[in-house]
Amino acid sequence: MTKIILSFILILAGNFNFFNEVKITAAEEITVCHQTIEDINTSNTADTTLAYSMPLLAKTAKNEIMLSWTEKDAKGMTSFCLAFSKDNGKTFSEKKTIFNGNGIGNSRMMRAKVLAKKDGTLVTIFSNRENAANGKRSANIVYCESKDNGTTWTTPISVDSDPTTGIMRGFFDAAVLANDEIAVVYLKDVANSKKHEERDLRLVSTKNGVFQAEKVIDPVVCDCCPVNLLVDANGALNVIYRDNNDDIRDMAKMVSTDNGLSFSKPIIIHPDSWKIQGCPHSGAVSATAGNGVLVAYFSGTEKEKGIRLISNEGKKLVVLDDATAKNPYLVETSKNSVLVREQNDATDSKIAYRKVSNNKVSEITWIKESSNAINSVALTVDNQVLVAYEVKNANKRNSLKISTISL
Repeated sequence: MTKIILSFILILAGNFNFFNEVKITAAEEITVCHQTIEDINTSNTADTTLAYSMPLLAKTAKNEIMLSWTEKDAKGMTSFCLAFSKDNGKTFSEKKTIFNGNGIGNSRMMRAKVLAKKDGTLVTIFSNRENAANGKRSANIVYCESKDNGTTWTTPISVDSDPTTGIMRGFFDAAVLANDEIAVVYLKDVANSKKHEERDLRLVSTKNGVFQAEKVIDPVVCDCCPVNLLVDANGALNVIYRDNNDDIRDMAKMVSTDNGLSFSKPIIIHPDSWKIQGCPHSGAVSATAGNGVLVAYFSGTEKEKGIRLISNEGKKLVVLDDATAKNPYLVETSKNSVLVREQNDATDSKIAYRKVSNNKVSEITWIKESSNAINSVALTVDNQVLVAYEVKNANKRNSLKISTISL
């Protein structure tokens, strides 16, 4: 069996006081195991002529780990790929290609996703650009299904049944609902808008596995900020997005307790009152925290610019005011939550993380072996957190890497 070339690094944060006021430096970390095992995993991402990007970690119905990513060759052909791990991320199977094409989109603004339904079906959601008859390129959100664990896939079909071409559908997120159906939220160009590229927020979901007609769930939102979906511990669907109220672009949330049929009135998660005449191109991330939800996002207010972490009650827990801190990601573990992000240390961009427990946030800890890291994501596995990310290389073709945080 061929394996993915990835580096696996096990780090223990040490027996420091979790909520110590003293900042923990890299020298205070205790490295239990520091090893690179690229010689064991030697195939899936070993081709240095390809550029690898946007890894994502998830779990199957059988609790296996899925790693998905896109890779692009010198001619611009992009492949959306998937591999599985049965040993908690130590090794991965030979890659399986979901779809090849020149129009596949996969970025921080529109991350391609692989979702696992309870019945074992795998569903992929990704952006795909196509040339329209009017000469414009249509940005569609498409889906494929696999009933045989990713070996074969259906032909990509748009989640939106509206046949209009030459418009933007994007900045999406997708999730498996409590009833095992799929929901996708996205921004879509508004017909005959007098405002340049005005978009509204829409949702489409499946019924018996078939996507139904889309519906507008908020008519006035920030036009180019990614949307976030989360099914919480109670099975409710949380839609988190940047609102636009007279150019006040704070984060809002609406909740559905009936699998997207109806929603609560939107509420502002925290009143940052960030006024900006333009789109920040920045969305939120979220994770369950017991019966509640944690949310992290960037706000550019003059007094407190940076990534903020907000509790379920709307309390601001911390603000990451370092200008290099970006791309946060949140996961819940059995004991606490973990906020992962990229940030520069004394030398380059590395992965840093902080633990969150009972609305208290630990000091920063660095994954020292994560040099030149970008586009990081995380997944909880037992009492560990796997962190997957790209590594910037001198040849401008990024590779992939996985590190493990032992909690």
